[in-house]
Amino acid sequence: MGDMTNSDFYAKNQRNEGSHAGGFGCSLMDLRTLMELRGNDAIVKIQEDYGDVEGLCKRLKTSPTEGLAGVATDLDKRKETFGRNLIPPKKPKTFLQLVWEALQDVTLIILEIAAIISLGLSFYQPPGEGNEACGAAAGGVEDEGESEAGWIEGAAILLSVVCVVLVTAFNDWSKEKQFRGLQSRIEQEQKFQVVRGGQVIQLPVADIVVGDIAQVKYGDLLPADGILIQGNDLKIDESSLTGESDHVRKAPDRDPMLLSGTHVMEGSGRVLVTAVGVNSQTGIIFTLLGASGEEEEKKEKKDHSHPSSHPIATITTDGAAGAAGSASLVNGKMQDGNLENSQTKAVKKQDGAAAMEMQPLKSAEGGESDEKEKKKVNVSKKEKSVLQGKLTKLAVQIGKAGLVMSAITVIILVLYFCIDNFVVLKRPWLPECTPIYIQYFVKFFIIGVTVLVVAVPEGLPLAVTISLAYSVKKMMKDNNLVRHLDACETMGNATAICSDKTGTLTTNRMTAVQLYVADVHYKEIPDPSVLPPKTLEILINAISINSAYTTKILPPDKEGGLPKQVGNKTECGLLGLVLDLKRDYQPIRDQMPEEKLYKVYTFNSVRKSMSTVIKLPDGSFRMYSKGASEILLKKCSRILNETGEAKLFRPRDRDEMVKKVIEPMACDGLRTIGVAYRDFSASPEPDWENEADILTDLTGICVVGIEDPVRPEVPAAIQKCQRAGITVRMVTGDNINTARAIAIKCGIIHPGEDFLCIDGKEFNRRIRNEKGEVEQERIDKVWPKLRVLARSSPTDKHTLVKGIIDSTMVEQRQVVAVTGDGTNDGPALKKADVGFAMGIAGTDVAKEASDIILTDDNFSSIVKAVMWGRNVYDSISKFLQFQLTVNVVAVIVAFTGACITQDSPLKAVQMLWVNLIMDTFASLALATEPPTESLLMRKPYGRNKPLISSTMTKNILGHGVYQLVIIFTLLFVGENIFDIDSGRNAPLHAPPSEHYTIIFNTFVMMQLFNEINARKIHGERNVFNGIFRNPIFCTIVLGTFAVQIIIVQFGGKPFSCSPLDLDKWMWCVFLGVGELLWGQVISTIPNSRLKFLKGAGQLTEKDEVPEEEMNEDNEEIDHAERELRRGQILWFRGLNRIQTQIRVVNAFRSSLYEGLEKPDSRTSIHNFMTHPEFRIEDSQPHIPLIDDTDAEEDPTLRKNSSQPSSPNKNNNAIDSGINLTTDTSKSAASSSPGSPLHSLETSL
Repeated sequence: MGDMTNSDFYAKNQRNEGSHAGGFGCSLMDLRTLMELRGNDAIVKIQEDYGDVEGLCKRLKTSPTEGLAGVATDLDKRKETFGRNLIPPKKPKTFLQLVWEALQDVTLIILEIAAIISLGLSFYQPPGEGNEACGAAAGGVEDEGESEAGWIEGAAILLSVVCVVLVTAFNDWSKEKQFRGLQSRIEQEQKFQVVRGGQVIQLPVADIVVGDIAQVKYGDLLPADGILIQGNDLKIDESSLTGESDHVRKAPDRDPMLLSGTHVMEGSGRVLVTAVGVNSQTGIIFTLLGASGEEEEKKEKKDHSHPSSHPIATITTDGAAGAAGSASLVNGKMQDGNLENSQTKAVKKQDGAAAMEMQPLKSAEGGESDEKEKKKVNVSKKEKSVLQGKLTKLAVQIGKAGLVMSAITVIILVLYFCIDNFVVLKRPWLPECTPIYIQYFVKFFIIGVTVLVVAVPEGLPLAVTISLAYSVKKMMKDNNLVRHLDACETMGNATAICSDKTGTLTTNRMTAVQLYVADVHYKEIPDPSVLPPKTLEILINAISINSAYTTKILPPDKEGGLPKQVGNKTECGLLGLVLDLKRDYQPIRDQMPEEKLYKVYTFNSVRKSMSTVIKLPDGSFRMYSKGASEILLKKCSRILNETGEAKLFRPRDRDEMVKKVIEPMACDGLRTIGVAYRDFSASPEPDWENEADILTDLTGICVVGIEDPVRPEVPAAIQKCQRAGITVRMVTGDNINTARAIAIKCGIIHPGEDFLCIDGKEFNRRIRNEKGEVEQERIDKVWPKLRVLARSSPTDKHTLVKGIIDSTMVEQRQVVAVTGDGTNDGPALKKADVGFAMGIAGTDVAKEASDIILTDDNFSSIVKAVMWGRNVYDSISKFLQFQLTVNVVAVIVAFTGACITQDSPLKAVQMLWVNLIMDTFASLALATEPPTESLLMRKPYGRNKPLISSTMTKNILGHGVYQLVIIFTLLFVGENIFDIDSGRNAPLHAPPSEHYTIIFNTFVMMQLFNEINARKIHGERNVFNGIFRNPIFCTIVLGTFAVQIIIVQFGGKPFSCSPLDLDKWMWCVFLGVGELLWGQVISTIPNSRLKFLKGAGQLTEKDEVPEEEMNEDNEEIDHAERELRRGQILWFRGLNRIQTQIRVVNAFRSSLYEGLEKPDSRTSIHNFMTHPEFRIEDSQPHIPLIDDTDAEEDPTLRKNSSQPSSPNKNNNAIDSGINLTTDTSKSAASSSPGSPLHSLETSL
């Protein structure tokens, strides 16, 4: 089938062969076959067919320098002939598909089955009604009101299911629609620089046509295939197409082929666009994915393992990357990997439109090949978001409990009936009575199902969906564009944020404020007249020519605004300096246009400098350089003095300059940029490829101090983060003094604290071993105190993020958020739990790898994201607290009522009203609480903190007790209190009794007022706080109240209600209000009094705990190990003594610190412990280690084991299940985390 679609596809294009008639010198197919070649073959082919690239330009009727004329008719003709630059998106899921998906929910399926059975039975009228012999059996089966209204029950259940399904499907649908809108917005915003009519203009990617001349630069994602006309040091990351992780060098004479979907990692250049949209390499792959997509997906699911089932596999080339080999798919291999990828990703992220994101191509993972990607996808699929994991677990647990309860109810009812009838009354089982008995049993079954229905919180999935969808919508207003739903809630658990400096913490408007030139350090920009004219001339030229010509300073958009900075901000700062020196850079650029630049060494993260070589009129060469000052000065051997002459610049002069000029500038938080130049003679022409010889022996011109002011709102935002228990770390490419100064201004570090500010070099020295490998335990010594990492490379950022996430040093796994804007931040953004990309400054690569896009590039928006994330978690906890109270009470009432009075005091339809409406509406009401600042006043919940905290358990049980007492009082003595007829054991066909109506009404009133209690889950006193900020909540509470009045007064038979008078209504409301008062009583009881709650709060803890390193084999605790426990404790006692001795010895040997650093001071006990016989693998921290009998002897031991969660303890000990007794404030320096006893060397 694959071959067919392919040939089919070609046939379609064959019709365009006549396009020579389009007046162009080559057809679509010629260009397509050309673009399938690589490297040398491509050059040969161009020479054979077109002479050279110029020849190809002529055939395509375009000019390499002027570009297309931009005439509308011409552009349309090109679009018609060669196609448009867009790939048609995959069809969205239809609403019905979404409905079908929503129906797959287990609880819903149980409900549907129950409802259908109940419906079927309600239409079944048994014969033998009048048979007296069946005696009491006939009585009380069904009053005729019920039998008429019997179907209502089933119908109501089905209706509830329909509601839930429609809401879920609608949510998914609107989410997908929103996502598509967003996607198209991102696509429209993606502009590209194209030369049209000699002018460089920004064009939406979709408008690019074949024959356009595009300008590519560092960080671009190529939008179409093309051939390089002229390039400066261009390097491309083609890993997304070929899986080849090394960057590929492109040059017009070496390998001129540029492919869409690849990333420019270095350099710049001009490209002739030769294939767009479906005909580009990316497009071809998409067509293959799409054309065979539909039938394929089904196959896909069946056989992931047999690559042969992909049509793609049939055209794989051998090595896939370099071979010019077989047509149309240079990258069969990658596809195979990535097809599943794109689908699993789409599933994983739940955003149906993921397919549109060109997922397979933008693997955005710098050098990772697909195998890694594949692994990664699988891992992330397994690891649900924290909240979902906990909720699934909880729902399953509740479901099991409900099943047990309903089974017991049914069994008790059946037994009671049988014993009562056949044993006590000694009735025979008459065949003609069988249908009646069966009907009895069915009634019991329905009561059982009702109990189950009430027990299962079907509002839960709804609450989660509503809460997330609501948050995402609102976060848009707070400048957070959420690409993956679960990121929003993960953010609430964040414990660390690694932020960029430029643009996130600062305004990203660079202005030059200090200048060192001609031996003078000017604290503000001097008047040009005081500078030596010669120096000034060189300086102006050096800055104007040696910067990307795309960087400009434009007049402000509105009057009185700041001038607009376009392009690289640092270069804008330097160009601003030129303007401050009352000169203009444009004339200089006009007279030395970009084509005339002889060689350009573009800026990259290794060089940290940029240089441009020009040919002077006399044939000699001059190179201008600029870059990080300390790096550039190392390469200078001379410097211009006060008269403008070059004087010698020795290393000791340099050190003095660093001390006197650079450090003071950096301490003011300035970024220091050095500018220099070098002249070369015309002959012999230097070897430009040999960078080491070219970039030395420079002559320094000046050092500029550029300031990027801190955004005014950042210090407050960072303070909020710190209060909320989130550590903010700054990772920047700036030098360490600048970074430290900015960090102090932002409040990331406070003078006098114990923190680390180190640069990339020092960081690598500390975390790598002698072999140069990164060691986790070394990172563990660094990260807890690290606050600023300066002069860092992208790999450092990735290493740091990975190190923090993988660290087992603290018992809660760290949840790390990372901000990034550059292409090189891709890997770190992907590795982090939540990646924030900058919406304005970010490159496409960064956005692709991120989870949330900050549309205003502002750090304070991250704080908003944290607030929303925590709010989602809290909303769901609030809902759970409310829901579980209803469930517990309803289940117990239905159960005991059924067992004692043979009939549930709350009828099925009433239960459903309580269940459905209260659930669905309560989830709406509680899930849409707006976040408050108080959310930021507490520490993050960890990954393994149970969903239901002890306070919540206390509330659930407390309110449950209150409600049960009231309801049972009403049930058994209500008739005497209100002086009405008893509703218990009502005779056949009795109309609904007031007695039972009062019970129902009171129950609902209590729920209503308890809903207000549920608004607070941390034991706050004032439950009304901020209630009017949530109009939805007020509307729902009042609405439910109104509907309840209607049901009671006019509900009649279907709802088994009889109207109540005002007096009784007042009583019901009064008993409801009691909930609020009782709530105050409950919150007075301190949690510490209620020891038993600790267990109850850990509903989801059992299997959540070791989340990180839990290997399957650790899950079963070996019983033999339990026996070993006693021995272990003695073992530890001995160890403790040895430990103290070692400590003393160490302290004497030297200061303890050195002892720690020296590897040889690691005690031999380690080796002892790593022996398998002694390895204690027990990953269940909540089993106290010590039997109480032992504990008496050693009070310190006891103290430690009873609080495994003390946060400042070095918790590796706990991770391996052994609480060592060592002093609790262990220093972070610890040896190999693998060995349980690594806590031996602990600081004194």
